[in-house]
Amino acid sequence: MNLSEIYTEVIAEHSRSAKNKREIKDPDFALEGMNPSCGDEIKVEARLSGEIITDIAFTGSGCAVSLASASIMADLLRGKTLDEAEAMISLFLKMIKGEITNEALLDELGEAVAFENISNLPARVKCAVLAWHTFLEAIRAQRGEK
Repeated sequence: MNLSEIYTEVIAEHSRSAKNKREIKDPDFALEGMNPSCGDEIKVEARLSGEIITDIAFTGSGCAVSLASASIMADLLRGKTLDEAEAMISLFLKMIKGEITNEALLDELGEAVAFENISNLPARVKCAVLAWHTFLEAIRAQRGEK
């Protein structure tokens, strides 16, 4: 099995799995995001303990790429501080744009590195980044930033 096949399996597994696709009771913040070009709709929710994300989940509907990306993001950001989450989201978005190729940096993204070459499928880029952009907006709204 080559690396591309492994990444495809990671995406398929997360899109099938429901472990992060659920509502959080009394979330500290939540925000809905939508991709009008394909109809993906994601709502991300999080619970905090101080600045630490103790739980993160999503609900909504979308393509396999969108759902898998949201699930992988939840796994990656759970247990991180809001600052660490912002840094991870920034790193992910830079990877998607091809601005970062340093393997040591990309290793920090764990399974999210499966989306490294999504830019080769331009129609799927918005699907892959939807949850990440939405959660970044939610963090900024939580902090009163624009």
